[in-house]
Amino acid sequence: MESFLVPGIARNTQEIIALRHDLHANPELGYEEFRTSELVAKQLRDYGYDVHGGLGGTGVVGTLRKGAGPLRLGLRADMDALPLQERTGLDYASRVPGKMHACGHDGHTAALLAAARHLAAEADFSGTLHLIFQPAEEGAGGGRRMLEDGLFELFPCDAVFAFHNMPGFPAGKFGTLPGTFMASSDTVVVKVTGRGGHGSMPHLTVDATLVAAHITVALQTIVSRNVDPRQMAVVTVGALHAGSAPNVIAETAEMRLSVRAYAPEVREALHRRIVELVRTQAAVFGAQVEIDYQWRYPALRNSPEMTAFAQQVIRDWLGEEGLIAGMEPLTGSEDFSFTLEACPGCYVIIGNGEGERGGCSVHNPGYDFNDDILAVAASYWVKLAEAYLR
Repeated sequence: MESFLVPGIARNTQEIIALRHDLHANPELGYEEFRTSELVAKQLRDYGYDVHGGLGGTGVVGTLRKGAGPLRLGLRADMDALPLQERTGLDYASRVPGKMHACGHDGHTAALLAAARHLAAEADFSGTLHLIFQPAEEGAGGGRRMLEDGLFELFPCDAVFAFHNMPGFPAGKFGTLPGTFMASSDTVVVKVTGRGGHGSMPHLTVDATLVAAHITVALQTIVSRNVDPRQMAVVTVGALHAGSAPNVIAETAEMRLSVRAYAPEVREALHRRIVELVRTQAAVFGAQVEIDYQWRYPALRNSPEMTAFAQQVIRDWLGEEGLIAGMEPLTGSEDFSFTLEACPGCYVIIGNGEGERGGCSVHNPGYDFNDDILAVAASYWVKLAEAYLR
């Protein structure tokens, strides 16, 4: 793979890795990326970019213009970490208790900064380049907030691209699909209120724990009996909290659900059926429910034209073997979906490696971004920008 790296990127590989390790050791949660955004802004200014900070809270956009080309290209990296206690044992492990880069956004940021340096100093293109460093991808909708703050009004783009590392796929290989590539993601919080009492006198109570248990079981019928089996849908009860003692029947219980789909009509149907089922199950037992249905991220849909373009850039660069064979849509979610609703573009994954080399899954205390793919990711950005703004 090293022979395919952009020479200017290859020369600076160790610097890119050092930058990534610095970001990894100093993680910041969504909308708290103050150190990270300052570092990004300084680097971009040093490279010759016009820099705009504070977009979407802590977002940064760097703009570089060369020649008179009319096209405007956006490249995006996310910057935020996760509220996890790192357990990797690395010498550059998180120095911040309870926070770590468990999704590889440190690698995403470092790769785009490395590409920024090369594109400013050595790349041959004519047009406008907007580098978008986004806060709060991890559930807090930083992409949407940047749009609400006028991202594309201030920095118009004809196309926008992003990538994410993905453990379990061959290191340095790329995967993407036109159309739906990732699922929507919504969160539902259900509070069940019954009538508490002593465990020895259950007939005098309305057991919130029992009600929540019945709701949990009933929810499992939605995908199996209310969704076309040719469609994708997920209803997961990820948390159920009730009671505090073995001899006390709980008055309240709280459930937290994750709901996912590819098709908008399935997403709407899941919402309707979950609300109906929760209310009717509670009514059967004489309990009350409050439902907080949080519409979060829509399904991520790649532009067919921009996906074909990105795939061809990869083929021209790495050959057909540079693309992951048999790529299928992913059931994870990503707030770049909001960005793609506002501007055509393409989201790709880059394999983080298989087995021990690729490490464990993202959102895990033992995860680490694979340094071996940093220069590959940066080279992809260079190849893509030069091809689009040729």
